[in-house]
Amino acid sequence: MAWQRIRGHDTLVEGFRRAVQRGRLAHAYLFTGPAGVGKRLFALELAKALLCEKAAEGSLQACDHCPSCVQVEASTHPDFFPAVRPPEALEFPIDLMRQLCASFALKSARGRGKVVLIDDADDLNEEAANCFLKTLEEPPPRSVLILIGSTPDRQLQTIVSRCQVIRFAPLASELVDELLQAQGIDDVALRARLVRLSAGSPGLAKELADPALWDFRRALLAGLTKTPVASVGLARQWIDFVEEAGKESAAQRRRAQLVLRLVIDFLDDALTLAMNGTPRRTEPDERPGLETLARRAGPDRLLEALERCLEADRQIDRRVQLVLVLEGLMDALGQKL
Repeated sequence: MAWQRIRGHDTLVEGFRRAVQRGRLAHAYLFTGPAGVGKRLFALELAKALLCEKAAEGSLQACDHCPSCVQVEASTHPDFFPAVRPPEALEFPIDLMRQLCASFALKSARGRGKVVLIDDADDLNEEAANCFLKTLEEPPPRSVLILIGSTPDRQLQTIVSRCQVIRFAPLASELVDELLQAQGIDDVALRARLVRLSAGSPGLAKELADPALWDFRRALLAGLTKTPVASVGLARQWIDFVEEAGKESAAQRRRAQLVLRLVIDFLDDALTLAMNGTPRRTEPDERPGLETLARRAGPDRLLEALERCLEADRQIDRRVQLVLVLEGLMDALGQKL
C-alpha cells in the first residue's frame, strides 16, 4: 500500500518526495499536530521508504515486500529504532534514551542508513532531551531522526532548533467520515456525531465510536442535569467505568479523558444555549436536559464548570491519581451546576 494509506497529507508527501529527489532530506524532523491524524503512520512509511532494499536512488517509494519493508513494519529492522515512553512512566526514561543513542551510534547493518523514531517526544524531560542532543547534533551518516509530538512548545528549544518542524493539520470532515465508513461504521447519524467531536482526528473518532462510551455518557449527563447533582455517586460510576478499560492505568486514563471530552462537549453546548446561541452538537433527545442545565446554571457557572473540566484533563495528563481527579471534578461540578 505504501503512501496510499496516508490520507489527507498529500502536500507533505509531495514535499518529502521533492526533498529526496534533490538530495535535500533533513537529518532530523519534528512532527507536530493533533493526536490521531496520522503522524506516526507517516513516520513509519517514511522509514520504510528510506530503508527499502528495492527503492530506486532518489525515490521515496517503498516496495512493501522486501525483507526491510516487512521488518520496519514489524519494528524488527536492525537499522530502525522506534522508541516510545513506557505506558506507566511519567516521562521518557533516561536509561531508555541512553540505550537508544548507544545503539543508533553503531554502524548501519544494511548499509542504507538508519532511522530513529521517538514517539511521545512531548514527554522528554530535560535529562533525556540533553542525552539525545549529542545524537541530534552529530548523527551517523545517512541517518534520519524523527520525533513525534503535539506542538513545538512542548519541546526544549535546543531540540526544536535542530529539527525541521513538520506540521500535520486536522483532516477534512469528509475524509474523516469516509475513513469511519471504511472501518465499518454504517450509522450515518453516528458518523456525523463522531466527525463533529473528532476535530479532524480519525484516531479520536474511532476511539469515540465505542458504544459503551455513549451509554455511560447518557447516564452521566442525566445525572448532571438533575437537582441536586449526586456528585459522589456519579464519581463512583465514572471510576468504575474507567476501571473496566483494564488494569493498565494508561488505558484507564485514556477512557477517563474520552468521557471528559464528551462532558466538555455537552457543557459547551449548554453555555452556547445560555448565551442565546444555537447548540451545534447535542442530539434532539438531549435538548430538554440541555435547556434545564443552561437555565439553572447560567453562563458564568457553566464557564467555570468548563474551566474545571479542562483542569481535570491537564491533571490526567500529568498522571495525577485518577480517583482524586474524578472525585474532585464531580464535587466541583456538583457545586457549580
